[in-house]
Amino acid sequence: MTSLSATKGRKPLEGARETYNRTLILIHWAAALLIVAVFASIELREVFEKGSAPREYLKSLHFMLGLTVLALTAARLFMRTRTTAPDIRPPPPHWQAIAAKLVHAAIYAFMIGMPLLGWLTLSAAGKPVPFFGLTLPPLIAEGKETADWLKELHHELGQVFYFVIGAHAVAALAHHY
Repeated sequence: MTSLSATKGRKPLEGARETYNRTLILIHWAAALLIVAVFASIELREVFEKGSAPREYLKSLHFMLGLTVLALTAARLFMRTRTTAPDIRPPPPHWQAIAAKLVHAAIYAFMIGMPLLGWLTLSAAGKPVPFFGLTLPPLIAEGKETADWLKELHHELGQVFYFVIGAHAVAALAHHY
C-alpha cells in the first residue's frame, strides 16, 4: 500500500491508515441520517392539513435540518483538506473510479446546493429562515416569481437527489460485498 501522507502533500489524520478516520466516518453517517430526516420531514408534512401546526413544524424541521446538512458538509470538506482518502484495494477499473468521483461530486453539490436553494426560496418568498431558535437573514430580495421558480427547482433537484443517493448506496454496497 502506498503511503497516504505522500498523496497531494496532505497527511492522514491520526489513526487513519486503511480507512477514513473516525471523524470523517461520523460526519458521513450523521449527514446520511440528516438527509434521511430532511427527506422524511418534507414528505411526511403531506399527511397533515395545510396550515396545521404539525405540517408547519415539519416544514421548519426540514429547513433547519437542511441547513445543518450544509454546516456539516462545510466541516466535512474542511476535514477532507486535512487528510487523504484511503486507497481502494484492489483498485477499481478506471471507469468505476471516474463514476465514483462524479457521484461524490454530485453528492457534495447537492449537500451544498439544496440547502442554499431552500434558503434562497424562503428569502424570495419573504418567509423567515429558521435555524434552531435563530432567524437567518434573507439572501435575496422578495419576489414571487423568483420564489416560485426556486421552489420548483429545489423540488425537482430533490427528486434527482433520491437517485444519486441510491446510486451511491448501491455502488458502495456492491463494492463492499
